Amino acid sequence: MTETLSHQDVIYAFSKTHPPIKRVDAGTTIEIETYDCFKNQVQSEETKISGIDWDAVNPATGPIYVNGAAPGDVLRVTIRKLTIGNQGVMATGPNLGVMGHRLSELESKIIPIENGAAKFNDKLSIPLNPMIGVIGVAPEGEPISCGTPGTHGGNMDTKLIQEGAVLYFPVFAEGALFALGDFHAAMGDGEVGVSGIEVPGSAVVTLDVIQKTPLNHPLLENEEGFTFLVSAKTLDEAVKMAVEETADLLAERTGLSLAEVTMLLSAVGQVQVSQVVDPLVTVRFFVPRYVLETYGATLLNG
Repeated sequence: MTETLSHQDVIYAFSKTHPPIKRVDAGTTIEIETYDCFKNQVQSEETKISGIDWDAVNPATGPIYVNGAAPGDVLRVTIRKLTIGNQGVMATGPNLGVMGHRLSELESKIIPIENGAAKFNDKLSIPLNPMIGVIGVAPEGEPISCGTPGTHGGNMDTKLIQEGAVLYFPVFAEGALFALGDFHAAMGDGEVGVSGIEVPGSAVVTLDVIQKTPLNHPLLENEEGFTFLVSAKTLDEAVKMAVEETADLLAERTGLSLAEVTMLLSAVGQVQVSQVVDPLVTVRFFVPRYVLETYGATLLNG
C-alpha cells in the first residue's frame, strides 16, 4: 500500500536548511496531498480574495529526504497519478500578470469541477489538464520562495508536469529535500492572469536517484519527447539557455557535431512558453522522442 503524506506539513520556500518531514529510500512510491495555492482559504464567492492571509500562499508539501541523494546527483520523479479536488479558484487584479495594469480590483472566481470539465460559467466548460505548478528540490544557495522558479524547479507552472511525466532535478543538498504543491485543474501556456484553475489534490510519485550525473536545469520526459525547463529574467535569456542545454545533451548522446545538432534542433525543436508572470519567466525547449530513439540513445545515465 502506498503511504500518504499529509498536506499539514508545508514549506513556503525551498531551502537546504529545512528539516525533512519524511525520509524515504530511493525507489519509494508515495502519495503527497496538497492545498491549493491559496492554502484552501477561498471556498466560496463570499470570501474576499483581498482578505486572505497572503503569507500563506503557494505552500508545498514537504520536504522529503531521499536517502542516498547527494549534490551532483539527479532526482528522478515519476508522476504516476494526479488527483484534483472538485472545486477550483482563480484570481487576478492590479499589478498581477500580463493584464494587471488594466485591472482596478482584486477579483476571484470559484470554478466547479464537474463531469470531467471546469465549469467557467453557465455557457462555458473548459477541458481539464491536471498539472503540478510547484515541484522541486532545495537550491544550492539561499532559500527560494515557492512562488519563484529556478534551477531547483519550484514554481515552473508548466502544463506538461502532469500524470505520466518524468522529471529530473539536479540535486544541490543532501537528501534532495523534495516538495510539491500548487495543482491546477487547467492552465494555458503563459498563465497570463497569474493563476491557473487552482485546486487542492494529491500526487502519487516515485522518487529515484541517478548518481553522479551532471544536470544544470530541470528536465522533463513524456511519451512525446523531452524538454528542458529553464527560468530566467527574460524570455530571450531562458530560450538561449534551454536551447544550449538541449544541444549539449544531444551532441553527447548522438555523436553529432555541434553544427549538425544546431541544424537538427532548428528542424525539429520547439520553443514553448510555460509562464510569464512569476518573478522569473519559464520556457521549455522540446525535442521529439524519435530523435533519441533513432540513435539508440538514453536521456540520462541510470
